[in-house]
Amino acid sequence: MATDFKSIPMIDVSPLLAKSDDPMMAQDPDVSSVVRKLDQACRETGFFYVKGHGIPDSLLKEVKELTRKFFELPYEEKLKIKMTPATGYRGYQRLGENVTKGTPDMHEAIDCYREMKPGVHGARGQPMEGSNKWPANPSNFNQRMEEYVSLCTDLCRKILRGISVALGGSVDELEGKIAGDPFWVMRLIGYPGFFWHSPGSNASGVVFHLVHVICLNEHSGAHTDYGLLTLVNQDDDIPALQEPSIISSWVVRNVSGEWVWAVPISGTFVCNIGDMLKILSNGLYESTLHRVINSSPKYRVCVAFFYETNFDAAIEPLDICKQNSDGTKNFERAVYGEHLVSKVLTNFVM
Repeated sequence: MATDFKSIPMIDVSPLLAKSDDPMMAQDPDVSSVVRKLDQACRETGFFYVKGHGIPDSLLKEVKELTRKFFELPYEEKLKIKMTPATGYRGYQRLGENVTKGTPDMHEAIDCYREMKPGVHGARGQPMEGSNKWPANPSNFNQRMEEYVSLCTDLCRKILRGISVALGGSVDELEGKIAGDPFWVMRLIGYPGFFWHSPGSNASGVVFHLVHVICLNEHSGAHTDYGLLTLVNQDDDIPALQEPSIISSWVVRNVSGEWVWAVPISGTFVCNIGDMLKILSNGLYESTLHRVINSSPKYRVCVAFFYETNFDAAIEPLDICKQNSDGTKNFERAVYGEHLVSKVLTNFVM
């Protein structure tokens, strides 16, 4: 359950990563310290910074720079990988095509998903079938992004092992039928600055943005994430992720309705938990409402990686978590793939 937090905690996960494949890792005092911090952060804020993650800072910067270079391309070039239902909702979306609660978001993006072969998940998976749409320019885009996805996947798996222990379960409690074969989503996002004009945008896009400036320049509406964990790699010099209380960058909302800034800290990820982990924890952990605001004149990019459950996983509160609630089951069963597809089919105006 979220609290009246005023800041987002920092957690050094390096002791956990060093022991994450040891089934007895919870007995290590350094790992136990990390587990306690994860538990506190998931209960109180639903957000935390991750340092000591082992992913090279050079790669964190490179994927952001590759993303920026793509968004600097002419609009016609970006449209070569345009997202449509036929592409499995993979590819480029222009300003205003992504919608949150009926309101267009002021960002452009490339959406990528774990690739899905036809028929593997039956009718449930059919809308998401396809391969990712990578741009030809920059030429190393595909290779570097796939390397990044692999490293983020491994990092999330290890953090979740710590969270499994925090919930009172075994190290692999959240693997197997829950997330032993995890789905993933990655969004490469560009947020125009205040009174921004991009060489690659068309006139209607610019007008749309200027109108949005009057509405406090909210670039991504308030929302929670769908899955288990999200890793946000944001521009170091421009804050943007907001909790519902302050107007600027990435922002997160506390229980009093105040927005708390997730100020960028070089070399770290901002990590938050999603709806599926909230259900698994029976509400003990909170998928906190957050939004993105860029009040800077600078164009801002962010690479968001979403670590999900198995696509077909049926998610309901863990027995160990129900025991902590006097046996009460606070959430009904949800199938992750159905939850994702229902969101994707209503998230875009194309």
